[in-house]
Amino acid sequence: MTHLLQWIGRLGDKTGAAARMSVNFPQSTADGLGPQRIERGEYVTKLTISGMTCHVRGGLHIAIIGSGSGAFAAAIRAVEEGARVTMIERGTLGGTCVNVGCVPSKIMIQAAHVAHLRSSSPFDDGISAQAPAINRKKLFAQQQARVDELRQSKYQSILESHEAIEWVRGQARFVDGHTLAIAGESGAERRLGFDRCLIATGARPAIPPIPGLEGTPYWTSTEALASATIPARLAVIGSSVVAVELAQAFARLGSRVTLLARSTLFFREDPAIGETLARVFRDEGIEVLEYTEAQRIEYIEEEFRLSSKHGELRADRLLIATGRTPNTRGLGLDMAAVEIDQRGAVVVDDQLRTSTPAIYAAGDCTNQPQFVYVAAAAGTRAAINMTGGVAALDLRAMPAVVFTDPQVATVGLSEAAAKLEGIEVESRLLTLDNVPRALANFDTRGFIKLVAEVGSNRLIGVQAVTSQAGELIQSAALAVHHRMTVDELADRLFPYLTMVEGLKLAAQTFTRDVKQLSCCAG
Repeated sequence: MTHLLQWIGRLGDKTGAAARMSVNFPQSTADGLGPQRIERGEYVTKLTISGMTCHVRGGLHIAIIGSGSGAFAAAIRAVEEGARVTMIERGTLGGTCVNVGCVPSKIMIQAAHVAHLRSSSPFDDGISAQAPAINRKKLFAQQQARVDELRQSKYQSILESHEAIEWVRGQARFVDGHTLAIAGESGAERRLGFDRCLIATGARPAIPPIPGLEGTPYWTSTEALASATIPARLAVIGSSVVAVELAQAFARLGSRVTLLARSTLFFREDPAIGETLARVFRDEGIEVLEYTEAQRIEYIEEEFRLSSKHGELRADRLLIATGRTPNTRGLGLDMAAVEIDQRGAVVVDDQLRTSTPAIYAAGDCTNQPQFVYVAAAAGTRAAINMTGGVAALDLRAMPAVVFTDPQVATVGLSEAAAKLEGIEVESRLLTLDNVPRALANFDTRGFIKLVAEVGSNRLIGVQAVTSQAGELIQSAALAVHHRMTVDELADRLFPYLTMVEGLKLAAQTFTRDVKQLSCCAG
């Protein structure tokens, strides 16, 4: 039989934080006993009762600014390591991804894909096609219901099930390297001391300084995803992931879309990616204007008018999708001597440490890639480091996916990026008319390209434009991570009539002509 003895008191650290510690003792030992001695260390409190000692982790106080994926990943791991957490959020619980980013956009993209297949597919000769009626209000209601469901199950319920996480609504700013000032909704301000702090404030849409744009009812991705209607004419400025994903989705749902790109599509990636996607878009009726900038924008009689070198473009709605800006303004980072770069992003190392001891950062507000899974991984590792462990974030084999159709997926180095690093490479590009799955789908748009280091034949990069490229890229990421050679990849077993089999075929092209191979030839 055991007796649960609780001690509640103050640990005597600089924050004066209260702690509750529960310890199980045999009934005979516990009867009538009380705390005799408390010793406070940096992470561990030692409680000694009548000669019996236990170490209770939980004295460390971590403040987290933000409540997105990076913030929650950090909070969960920090609590597991024994810390207590205060999470401060000025907006909607859950951050960008679940509310106005990844989740609603992928739902809308999938709905647009279904609409597209119903109106046109490679099997129209045998399956009658008919353009569907689009009820955007009902689609949005379905989309929002799933967003609300995921916010509740993946964020709100976690707060409710973790007593060690306190959620505070308000705007946080640094007073110094160990103190935050939090302005609540009423305007009242409180001070919060911390042992460690994680900045996880995410990012917002970047707005270019185009003459005439300010003051017009333009859309960012937030407004586009929440729109209850599909505009007849949509102009999209940008060539980013958001720009191309939403341009294709709106086009498939009924908009006449014009995309204005300052350079080419995906100009930072292998040129074949942008060339392939531009060709696909044009085939679907999307007007792609490369090397085109809007010189001036006017909004007259509920119509946007964009001036460019191509003349005047008119549209019912205008979507600005020119990247995202870190949410660091107003945080008082200078008061805590936290370094930021020219974009306003918090500069971190691979252990998520900032320039100020005790302050860490993770996610889109930093100088790391803006992907939700990178933010979550960074948050977890930051929590480990904040609670006394050591963990680094390795991004050398980071996969990236763009949810167009066909999808774009990459990992590792492109041919150009490898050469910039002084790596001598050779590459092979396999078009999809050599991949049995693509042939069976009657959809051979795209390619798979492998980049290998000369001499070692080690695979260092993969770029793919295929149906479901996002599903094959993780296999490529594992191959890059484990430093496989193209010969080893070519020798592996891959299921027949899968798109990922294209990785094997592409690897085989380094030593043979795959057009001369029979099906499944290993």
